[in-house]
Amino acid sequence: MRALAILLAVWTGTACADEVAEAKKRWQASPHGPMLERILPPTFSVQHLPDRDTRGAKLVVAYCVQCHNLPNPAMHHAEKWPGVVQRMVLRMEGRGNMGALMAEMMAGVNAPGADETRAIVAYLQRHAQKPIDPARYPEVNAASGEAFRLACNQCHVLPDPQRYTAAEWPRVVARMQENMEWMNRVVGSKPTPGEPQLALREINAFLARHARKPGG
Repeated sequence: MRALAILLAVWTGTACADEVAEAKKRWQASPHGPMLERILPPTFSVQHLPDRDTRGAKLVVAYCVQCHNLPNPAMHHAEKWPGVVQRMVLRMEGRGNMGALMAEMMAGVNAPGADETRAIVAYLQRHAQKPIDPARYPEVNAASGEAFRLACNQCHVLPDPQRYTAAEWPRVVARMQENMEWMNRVVGSKPTPGEPQLALREINAFLARHARKPGG
């Protein structure tokens, strides 16, 4: 019945938000809920999904939130996503890297079929993080690019500043700061001697200098 519900959610266009809420209740009730909750930060929601009415987006919602918060396609660059998805599919099938514990954790979880897996990978790759080209932006390796380089390298490849406009970047950076707080990365909220600090003003300044022009 659960598999049928997933298919109906994907093909009839029922509200993705409802699917997320239902899934969260299910995994938060699990004895493994506290661990699952910490896998991904809760700051990325359905309304942030690019092309969220497409099949790929709906499959991501239907399958991924069975076990953790919604992933952002920009978490990884395109080359990394196939391996990540395949690892997640194995876990959904109860064949992950923790043996019997994984099988227990995945009880009642549905895994996508081969065609659905291809659709999920294609969607995630289409909206994946586009890495910065150091040759195009030599400033990234200069002192003025250090704050950006240190902060973003903690979690993923350095993003191409042309992904957003100068007006859009501060909101994205603010969401990344929330992610880093959730993941216990360096966020600059409590300076620690000897550790790099999150310099938001410098990060946003670097991105603004190289951002996409409005309408570009």
